[in-house]
Order: sequence, then structure tokens, then C-alpha cells
Amino acid sequence: MKTKRNPFSVVGRGNGWICIEKPGGVSVHNEPGRDVVSLLDNVQPVHRLDRDTSGLLLLALDKETTARLSRLFAQGKVKKRYKALVHGNFDTPFGTGGVWEYPLSKQAGGRKDPAGRGKKQQALTRFRVEDTSAHYTLLDITLETGRKHQIRRHAKLAGHPVVGDKRYGSPRALTFLKAQRGFTAMGLHSWFLRFEDRGQTVTLEQPELPSDVLRLFAEDKA
Repeated sequence: MKTKRNPFSVVGRGNGWICIEKPGGVSVHNEPGRDVVSLLDNVQPVHRLDRDTSGLLLLALDKETTARLSRLFAQGKVKKRYKALVHGNFDTPFGTGGVWEYPLSKQAGGRKDPAGRGKKQQALTRFRVEDTSAHYTLLDITLETGRKHQIRRHAKLAGHPVVGDKRYGSPRALTFLKAQRGFTAMGLHSWFLRFEDRGQTVTLEQPELPSDVLRLFAEDKA
């Protein structure tokens, strides 16, 4: 299915759906002619993936499947895991981690107010330290709730913003990454989805980080 019109790699297929690997910097919709929905005919996304986030994106091929899979995501019945390259180091040994439980408003704030204004909702993010370099840490993250920009906002509130995050990262860090490292991506990658569909357990995985994120991490280790 990877053609001139369709630049996306297909990771899996099922009953009325496909799963692609979305590159960072490509919107799911709202950019006619350049977004996923424009480049693929007759598909509907059944969950959110931010423009600069790379990784697994589940797409439905018909209305019934759109409704069925959207319900699974809305009901929290899809296990979602991400890899995040964040600023700073942790006192946690490799293979262990913790939980971020900062309440978040429905509408996302910015770097000065990542929790957002107004009534807050419960938000739970589990993280595990996978690797570290001089200035960055690679986390394996499991989302227990699905608030807007949850990982990015929680990482900022914890003092470890996602590397390259233009909304929640510091302007100084973003300028350094672009000017000194040639890095303009964001270090957040959706790598794992698991759900039950018509009596079958579906597991989708794409654990390898994008090449520009791997390069930055390797250079910081050198």
C-alpha cells in the first residue's frame, strides 16, 4: 500500500482497519493535501496523534469500524505505550520508573501553564526509564488516561519536557537543538497498541524511534 500517493508504511491490517506509521511533522487532518486523511483515500482516524508525534495511527475503512474502534478508545480499552526522549536525568535505575498524576484541564495550556486553566481532571501517566545520555533520558510510557497532550504536559510539569516540544519546551532549548544539533523534530513516538476486536486480541508494535531522534540521542552519548 506504500505508493507515490501513500508515503506511509502499513504496520497491520484487520477487520475494516489499517494501522500506519505516521512520521512526525505530518498532521492527521486539518492540512488539506498534506495530511494523512488527504493522502489516503477513504480512511478515518479513530484516535488522536499530535502533528509532531510519530508512530502508530489506527485508521478505519468504513463507518461501522470507525464507530466500533472509536468506542474502544473512548472507553479506555486500548493499551497505548509511547517512547519519549525527555530533558534531564532521573534518579531512577534503568528498568524502573514512576507515575505522573498531575490533574489537567480539558483544554491544554502552554509552557507557562501546562496544567491548563479551569476545572482539572484526573490524569495518570506511568513511565519507565529505558536509557540515558548526558542531557536526556529515554522513557517507555503507558497512558492510563487520555487527556489532550497528556504526556507532553505531564513531562513539562515534572521538569522533564519532551525534547523538541515546540509548545511546552523552552525557547532556549529549541534554539540550541535547531542551531547546534540540526534537530527540529519532537522526541515522542507511539510504539504500541493493544485492543480486543471481534474476539481477537490485536497487538501492534513499532518500537524503533525515528532516525533523527536516534541520532540526537547517540550524539549526546558520545
